[in-house]
Amino acid sequence: MKRIIKKPQRFLKLLKVKYRLVVMNDDSLEEKFSFRLSRLNVFIFFTTGAILLIFLTTYIIAFTPLREYIPGYSSNSNNDVRELVLKTDSLEEDARNKDLYLFNIKNIIEGKDPVDRIPEKPETTAKYDNVKLVKSKEDSMLRTEMESQDQFNLSVNDENSSRQINSISNFLFFCPLKGIITNSFNSTDGHYGVDIVAGKNEAIKATLDGTVLFSSWTLATGYVIAIQHQSNLISVYKHNSVLLKQQGAFVRAGEVIAVVGESGEIKTGPHLHFELWYNGSPINPKDYIVF
Repeated sequence: MKRIIKKPQRFLKLLKVKYRLVVMNDDSLEEKFSFRLSRLNVFIFFTTGAILLIFLTTYIIAFTPLREYIPGYSSNSNNDVRELVLKTDSLEEDARNKDLYLFNIKNIIEGKDPVDRIPEKPETTAKYDNVKLVKSKEDSMLRTEMESQDQFNLSVNDENSSRQINSISNFLFFCPLKGIITNSFNSTDGHYGVDIVAGKNEAIKATLDGTVLFSSWTLATGYVIAIQHQSNLISVYKHNSVLLKQQGAFVRAGEVIAVVGESGEIKTGPHLHFELWYNGSPINPKDYIVF
């Protein structure tokens, strides 16, 4: 019994035995600092540190976003992202169905059959560098027929035609663009207007009051706008970079209708090709407008 009682006492004494930890300079053997420690102090220190480390780790895992990186932990943000993706897909599908519905309504109005899906749009970046225009037989026949009717005959012989030409001379034409005329009217060479060179992004104005007869893109002359005026007079503006009026719009003399450009295959730099057509025949704009 005495041995059994002495062993715990001896163990406690060993735990309480003090030791001194001294840190000395290796060259001068000077003592820098020292600690008085016992086995019990070291045990308590490391046990307390381990408990604090476990508590801190548990706190971080339980109350910070780091818990989302633990395998198998269900994250609310992941669920939110999943729900957003599903909602986005649903909205896209709903938008496609509505577009198809409107497209089929348009087809029904135009007398076409409904379709199951909207056809793909053609490419808008098509290149026309290698396009070759070939005259068809029908086009040649139509051209011959029109020329035979003297639609573009510039000769004015009868008194009625002379009276009509004089009537438009009383119109107060507004200069569509101030600039330098680089190519004048020449019906013999097929140049039925004047080319006016001006600064970049200059505004083009309507020469008279009228209604926009045509406003669109053409392969040869780019963006073109034509205006129908009174007395069967039409003004045409070609090679624009931007069209500011749509077909059917009413414009006043001097109102901005387009911007100078160099669009179309037939181009020689930024300029305006301006034409005047009276009763189906081209007339020289310089006879009526001071540029």
